[in-house]
Amino acid sequence: MHLLDALRLAFAQIRVQKLKSFFTLLGVSIGVMFLIAIISVVEGMNRYMEHDLVGKLVSINSFELRSRPDFNIGDVDDAEQAEWRRRPRITEDDIHPVQDALPPGTLSYVMSQDNLKITSPYYDRPKEVNVFAVTGDYFTIKKMGVTEGRVFTSQELESGSLVVVIGPDVKTRFFPTVDPIDKTIKMGGIPYTVVGVGETQGSVFGMSLDKFVIAPYRSPVHRLLNRERGVIDAIVVQAPSPIILADAQERVRQVMRSRHKLHPSQRDNFSMLTPEGALGFWTKMKVYLREGAILLPTIGLVVGGIVIMNIMLVAVAERTREIGIRKSLGAKRRDILLQFLIESSTLSLGGAVFGILMGIAIAELVTKLSPMPVSIVPWSIGLAVVMGGGVGVVAGVYPAMRASRLDPIVALRQE
Repeated sequence: MHLLDALRLAFAQIRVQKLKSFFTLLGVSIGVMFLIAIISVVEGMNRYMEHDLVGKLVSINSFELRSRPDFNIGDVDDAEQAEWRRRPRITEDDIHPVQDALPPGTLSYVMSQDNLKITSPYYDRPKEVNVFAVTGDYFTIKKMGVTEGRVFTSQELESGSLVVVIGPDVKTRFFPTVDPIDKTIKMGGIPYTVVGVGETQGSVFGMSLDKFVIAPYRSPVHRLLNRERGVIDAIVVQAPSPIILADAQERVRQVMRSRHKLHPSQRDNFSMLTPEGALGFWTKMKVYLREGAILLPTIGLVVGGIVIMNIMLVAVAERTREIGIRKSLGAKRRDILLQFLIESSTLSLGGAVFGILMGIAIAELVTKLSPMPVSIVPWSIGLAVVMGGGVGVVAGVYPAMRASRLDPIVALRQE
């Protein structure tokens, strides 16, 4: 039997047995649908974590020197939390020794950060925003420009001038009808002049990163961000290449270990967070999520395969006389085997295609209705087709072999 003839017979049987074909398609479709949808969510999360989230929080080729990690994904036990709380804080006295140890070509800035309530003459109700007090190369390392106005001058940074750069959300909230440049906001009762509006930083899982105010570190606001005198939150260092970054990390580590009087056998009591370190837990978690994304829908496909096998066995029983007639007219065992295998494969592939379309639709729906990032990857579609077709072949083997072994004389006697 030619392949085209077998396909024609398969589609003819599908049209005749519409209800059975529907249930067969449904079993495979559900498994494939969840396969596409779950993998799309997992891959979307992966791309978001690697390219967007961590990139927004930790700049490329950089590290943050802190007393403890500021960005941690995953479970941290009570003992480790207690150890973090006992660590000495990073202070202003650490700034110059650290910066003096850096290799040539590196950039750095000092930062303190917290949420503070601010007001403006155009919106006098206090509102909490994310306030940063920074020095040095903050805007260069963060790759943050301004859409209006300007960034700080070196003189303003050195003298601690009462100037700020605000985020787009702060502009919308506190200056709804006026140009914010050269207008003022108040922090801690002190007026600061707006000199620029920063570029949008986007959002993280639906939470805006644009509710920020940036001020020079030497301005009075830094005392509101860290009540303990002389304490800072972080020193951020960026290098032009990974090799220089590794050298800078080692130099800073030696300086801090010396300043904290640590013995060679003692662990670091400070944190040096890199983008790769921030992704450490996610990298491990991603493997399990991918395995689960394939394993769980596979259970549905196995159920679909069982449905296909049972329906094909019923089809063999119902079409015994037809098989006998075909064999008496010269059909060989391989012709009967091929016919039933192609029927089961056609059904499962049809279910796979329908499941792929439903999976893509669900992924798009998740994108529109939630902040969950979704990414449909081509390999998941290929995997779905292979698994869907494979289920049809495996499930159809036994019914097809049973049909091919029927004795034509016995089959012709079947009513």
